[in-house]
Amino acid sequence: MVAAFGRYLRLHCNHQLIYKYWQPRRPHPIASVISKEMSLQQHGLQIFQAAINAVLPQNMIKNNIRIEGNRLVIQNQCFPVHKNVYLVGFGKAVLGMAAAMEEILGDHLLQGVISIPFGIQRILQLAGKEDMLLRPQTKIQAMEGARHNLPDENALKAANTIHHLVKGLTTDDLLFVLISGGGSALLPAPIPPITLEEKQCLTKQLAAKGATIQELNTVRKTLSLLKGGGLARVAHPAQVVSLIMSDVIGDHLEFVASGPTVPNSQSKEDCHKILSKYNLASSMPESVKVVLSQPSTKMDQEDPHGFAHVCNFVVGSNAIALEEAKRKSESLGYNTSVLSTVVSGDVRTVAKLYSLLIRYVCSVLAAANLKYVHASKLKDEILQMVTSMELSDFHLDGCLELLEETRRSRKPICLLAGGETTVRLQGKGKGGRNQELALRVALELHCIKSEIPQNALTKHEVVFLSGGTDGQDGPTDAAGAFAYTELVDKAFSEGLNVEDFINNNDSFTFFSKFNNGADLIVTGLTNTNVMDVQAIVIQPKET
Repeated sequence: MVAAFGRYLRLHCNHQLIYKYWQPRRPHPIASVISKEMSLQQHGLQIFQAAINAVLPQNMIKNNIRIEGNRLVIQNQCFPVHKNVYLVGFGKAVLGMAAAMEEILGDHLLQGVISIPFGIQRILQLAGKEDMLLRPQTKIQAMEGARHNLPDENALKAANTIHHLVKGLTTDDLLFVLISGGGSALLPAPIPPITLEEKQCLTKQLAAKGATIQELNTVRKTLSLLKGGGLARVAHPAQVVSLIMSDVIGDHLEFVASGPTVPNSQSKEDCHKILSKYNLASSMPESVKVVLSQPSTKMDQEDPHGFAHVCNFVVGSNAIALEEAKRKSESLGYNTSVLSTVVSGDVRTVAKLYSLLIRYVCSVLAAANLKYVHASKLKDEILQMVTSMELSDFHLDGCLELLEETRRSRKPICLLAGGETTVRLQGKGKGGRNQELALRVALELHCIKSEIPQNALTKHEVVFLSGGTDGQDGPTDAAGAFAYTELVDKAFSEGLNVEDFINNNDSFTFFSKFNNGADLIVTGLTNTNVMDVQAIVIQPKET
């Protein structure tokens, strides 16, 4: 953690990635080649930082909420306040959200409890980010836990404290619930007799087998007291207002932090199906079997109170981050298109999709006309993959229009996308989904360079970026990494075999050793989270 603090402070000033501090520690033997790539990487960093800045918690709160006398206005809805406000929260972005809410509410706030990632307050203190910290005389109790985004005893204590606070509220009270990505791990309250250790072990097993975030949250909700609408039920009859920073595909609120203020549409039968899908039904703990064997009560449908006392607002999302990234990219001179906000699936499949896109763009730009046969075949492959991956909002048409403009203007091109991929663990290395995705894209580009007619790929400079907006990619202090067409060859010249690192899920170790670590993206914990951002930056080489 001390090393992480050091890197954070070296690389940051006012929450901006300062490129001059991000250079390799010693001259690289092929610096003349790297210099051009670094220029594209610098732009990639600026685009990525713009995406993060757009969803910083204090910005999201202040852009959506204002107080007018004794009324709090949230996205044009009004709530009366008269020193009757309580606040709870859980997630990676919640500390900054709570600080902003504390400033807005003033004396109307009576008490609060938030569950936040371990070490985040110290990181922000060292970075001088006072605007993301609670006031010295705060009424909000901040409880840290969930190391490496995994539930632990500290998070359990925080969940119990939140439970105790909300269950004593009355009709006259107003409860704000701040929710962001990472909230599931920070609000663990398993249904007895399930223990935290048993639930944590089951979650690890599902994640290791490649379960999606939706599948993980379905299981978490089914086995939890507060998730799946549980917190809202406990808080009744108080008015509940949830401010949500979404970190799930499609912004489905029941999956953000496992939907503590949203009716649960999943059942125990759904949980059974997921455990069976990943061959865990027979090996799950006896306590889980006991809970799942109990008859379903359909509480959400039969609860006489319902959820009429709850209002949920989305104040931050991947789409908001990508739109700001697009504005920044265009200001840097790129023809830019946002392809999708729902890119998900195994990193192997997603890497192949991005490789096809890069090949397609380079083939079209290098062709004499847009009817180039090879490019047409690549387009068909892309459309088939988009359909099979069920990427409902993938805007390939926008990319096609962009290519026509790019062919005329010769301006560089930037393709943006967001979402959240998964990794199937098969090794014992250290890494994260963004670093592994970048490494797999590099390997894909290396393998197909010879397949492209007239070497269209080699006629362009290509940089691929994938980074998590929370600043922490897996159990590492990196947010993600860069890839480019020459990466695999350069790694081989340094004695590093990319495939060996991929097979061991050891992407962080690779990027730490390769090129002095210059291709890692290190931001420190950003105190926000709206999933991942990917950028493909392409420009023709000078002839």
